[in-house]
Order: sequence, then C-alpha cells, then structure tokens
Amino acid sequence: VQLQASGGGLVQAGGSLRLSCAVSGSIFNMYIMAWYRQAPGNQRELIASITTGGSTNYADSVKGRFTISRDNAKSTVYLQMNSLKPEDTASYYCNAHLGAHAYWGQGTQVTVSS
Repeated sequence: VQLQASGGGLVQAGGSLRLSCAVSGSIFNMYIMAWYRQAPGNQRELIASITTGGSTNYADSVKGRFTISRDNAKSTVYLQMNSLKPEDTASYYCNAHLGAHAYWGQGTQVTVSS
C-alpha cells in the first residue's frame, strides 16, 4: 500500500489549505483513514479520522476548523484546514488502517505564519 500526500505549504494565519493523500496498491474503501501531525519536539498526534462508512472524529485542537473527507472513487482522503493558526505548523501525515495493518504516507509540511 502506497500513500502519497500533497498540498502543504506556507500560509498566513487565518488562511486555508487542503491536503490530499492518494492511496494505491490496495482497496481504498476497506481502510480507516486518518491524518496525524508532528511538530518539532512533539509526538505525532492524531487529528482527524474517517471510517469506511464516513463517520469522522477530530482532536479538540482542530474541531470546527478542519474537515476530513474521502473520495472512494479516487482512492483519496482530504483534509480541509480553515482558520489556520501558527500552532498548526507541523508535518502532516496520512495513515491507512485496517485491522493490525497500518500504512503511512510521507509527511507534507504546513507552516502558518503569524
């Protein structure tokens, strides 16, 4: 299973970005998909997840600002990030999870300037 993340960049506080993660090599709609992030010196944290049925969960730190979605036809998961804050600066990683198996994409850097 290969995961290819994209969409990171530099944005001013209050701005928006949309991250994408394309999955190949397996049946996408079997996987629970998630986004994690890791800032320098911090542990990687789960910020959003979406089940095969489309149910979503969010970390309190992003609830109301970030939206995770999936397009099974395109084998892609998205993270729409609005009202970005400097504390959202981190490397963002997509994750595919099925039972005991978990797969990671490469990180995409998001930098929010104040």
